[in-house]
Amino acid sequence: MLEQYVKKILTSRVYDVAVETPLQAANQLTERLGNQILLKREDLQPVYSFKIRGAYNKLMHLTDAERACGVVTASAGNHAQGLALAAKVLGVKATIVMPKTTPEIKIEGVRSRGGIVVLHGDSFPEALAYSLQLVEQEGYVYVHPYDDPHTIAGQGTVAMEILRQHPAPLDAIFVPVGGGGLIAGIAAYVKYLRPDIKIIGVEPDDSNCLQAAMAAGERVVLPTVGIFADGVAVAQIGQHTFDICKDYVDEVITVSTDEICAAIKDIFDDTRSITEPAGALGVAGIKKYVEQRGMRGQTLVAIDSGANVNFDRLRHVAERAELGEGREAIIAVTIPEVPGSFKAFCQAIGKRQITEFNYRYHTGSEAHIFVGVQTHPVTDPRSALLSSLTEQGFPVVDLTDNELAKLHIRHMVGGHAAKVSDELLFRFEFPERPGALFNFLNKLGGRWNISIFHYRNHGAADGRVMAGLQVPADERHLVPAALADIGYPYWDESDNPAYQLFLGR
Repeated sequence: MLEQYVKKILTSRVYDVAVETPLQAANQLTERLGNQILLKREDLQPVYSFKIRGAYNKLMHLTDAERACGVVTASAGNHAQGLALAAKVLGVKATIVMPKTTPEIKIEGVRSRGGIVVLHGDSFPEALAYSLQLVEQEGYVYVHPYDDPHTIAGQGTVAMEILRQHPAPLDAIFVPVGGGGLIAGIAAYVKYLRPDIKIIGVEPDDSNCLQAAMAAGERVVLPTVGIFADGVAVAQIGQHTFDICKDYVDEVITVSTDEICAAIKDIFDDTRSITEPAGALGVAGIKKYVEQRGMRGQTLVAIDSGANVNFDRLRHVAERAELGEGREAIIAVTIPEVPGSFKAFCQAIGKRQITEFNYRYHTGSEAHIFVGVQTHPVTDPRSALLSSLTEQGFPVVDLTDNELAKLHIRHMVGGHAAKVSDELLFRFEFPERPGALFNFLNKLGGRWNISIFHYRNHGAADGRVMAGLQVPADERHLVPAALADIGYPYWDESDNPAYQLFLGR
């Protein structure tokens, strides 16, 4: 099988539209990690992503009759722009079905490259269903974003370039994984020619479809998919891609949102370019891999796979990057409600920079403060801060990895309500589209009083809400069914210490 794919890769037609991207040294990362780190800059493609390779190669392998019919796909991201440009170069009519919620930058990216944009539905599944309907109605040829041998071969030209650009010893290549087209192409080529090089897939910890499939020995469908790294938000690995990955991918590791944000900053520091969350997965994976194994002196490549990021998302990235890098700790500290206690606490912090400080009067004897403190992963780790405060008599709760604290509580600390009874707290995610928030409130507020509500736009495709409901004890068994009826993912945060310290009774 590998030989067949290698032949397809070597004969792929990609360079009519794609460019050979540089393999660039990441000097700051290299020095910090003690290993040579190289970035394969696929963010420098004409469509700012590697997807152009597979899309063009697929079109080149269509018959004249198939091209005459026109092509169609469903995509809200990089595949859409890649297919649009590929079709324009070859004079093929390309119809791209995109959800109505797609950011304007991506819609214009497709139109500017000659694609016909059809906005349909509020979600990707609705857009996909309509694109397949167009195949039946109009006779278009469907071009899959990853699960096709010719698409895989086109993406595999990335590996061909890496081995040519770096003939010296190479230890591992870290590849972002969504549907698997890129890692399948890279694995097929590298394992045929240089089987000593490790191929390591990197996925977000909330959309790890390849890791789940590798563990199960077969393809599985994830029940939910996190969409922060929207370029790899795939619920099931492709069939053609998994046929390769199951045998030739050495390992799959997962990274958190904070680790992805930190990696975006790392790439910016080394290149002065801003990658999309999916594009930073390779670097995030390298950092975690090196930390876990303590390796030194190896040569590691990360695929910087794309730079199609919405500008307003950078606010969220910047907020979380310091946490992901281990350069900020978020803590809750209890101090005596007496004059001079704030001064004593600041003295206990020492020379560390306080990045955030929130306080609200709670009782006559003690105060709960929400604090951000600057740390350093090597010279002054979070653990040292926590130990120091505890030894000096300050009860402390570490909230650095607490999603509720980071998404909501830090922006609204100080809401204790002594007279609120029977309160339950929930965190929700819902699609960010017109009318979604009203629909949510309308359904949620119909039965029980809403006692807390917090919403903040994060510049992403999903909205985050925190809501408190006053539910009498004899009605609590009705809550799961009522929330399920709303149809949005939710988490019960009633026992979350961040809530109990700063908002609860």
